[in-house]
Amino acid sequence: MATVTIQIGEKYYSKDPLSTELGRKIVYAGIEMLDQLGFEEFTFKKLAEKIGSTEASVYRYFENKLKMLVYLTSWYWAWMEYMIDHKTHHIQDKELKLKEVIKILCHVDQGHLSMDLPGVNTSSLRRVVVSESDKTYLTKKVDEINNQGLFKGFKGLCHKIATIISDVNPAYPYPHAFVSTILEASHQQAFFAMHLPSLTEIKKESARTVEQQVYLFIDALIFKVLK
Repeated sequence: MATVTIQIGEKYYSKDPLSTELGRKIVYAGIEMLDQLGFEEFTFKKLAEKIGSTEASVYRYFENKLKMLVYLTSWYWAWMEYMIDHKTHHIQDKELKLKEVIKILCHVDQGHLSMDLPGVNTSSLRRVVVSESDKTYLTKKVDEINNQGLFKGFKGLCHKIATIISDVNPAYPYPHAFVSTILEASHQQAFFAMHLPSLTEIKKESARTVEQQVYLFIDALIFKVLK
């Protein structure tokens, strides 16, 4: 199994959480608690109790829980971008390359890559991103966060995929708008299948996994539009 270490810039935190054992505990336990509780119910007090530390110690690493969520989602986007580079650099056919990108975004093959960070559950991290990532920009602080450059990872991922879209169809006029829409749709359809099933044809209980069904939907949508 290949491994990769994801590094996030210092603007995302007050103190690098990966530089100390306590910081790593905060990140790993934070992912699990956000997955279990959701952003609204998650607090630094609960996190500190879980890891046997103090609330003040958590604040030494992250200014608030929104900054922590931005850090974790940025980590995820960087991971996605690395996976795209890792899995598609050898593919010359433009459409096959795009199909591989869609598989990565939909997590059709979840077993081929892990982070070289003990304790990180990448499935939990993805569930956090699916359920909570929109809270990083659907906030009154979105302009402040953007001006700090904290959406750079998401923008970079969108631009990389938009470039691949343009390679497939150079005449298509909305590659970035399409990619940002597709990224949200891939998360929403998985979320709807699990929690609001009347809003989607993706089924939680099916011969195919939710990820496989979302992939088929997104793949059909992208190539229908581009052709």
